[in-house]
Amino acid sequence: MKIKPLGDRVVIKMLESEETTKGGIVLPGTAKEKPQVAEVVAVGPGGVVDGKEIKMEVKVGDRVLMSKYAGTEVKIDGQEYTILRQSDILAVVE
Repeated sequence: MKIKPLGDRVVIKMLESEETTKGGIVLPGTAKEKPQVAEVVAVGPGGVVDGKEIKMEVKVGDRVLMSKYAGTEVKIDGQEYTILRQSDILAVVE
């Protein structure tokens, strides 16, 4: 199944990794705070949204930093994705 976002929406996949504390304890992804870095999976066409011209600044494959509680989480074909507006993306990580 392919996801095609509408308007200024962006589909992202959260990047999770295990983290080791200073004491050597390995924290699995479920024990940490929600990550804020994600990879862009799909980008909407932009255009006129709510009467304003929106130019899409991100592209598929970009790593982005997003607002902590932004977007709607969905599960498709066993994979978890978040769909959010481009304005909820804070920065592109290079």
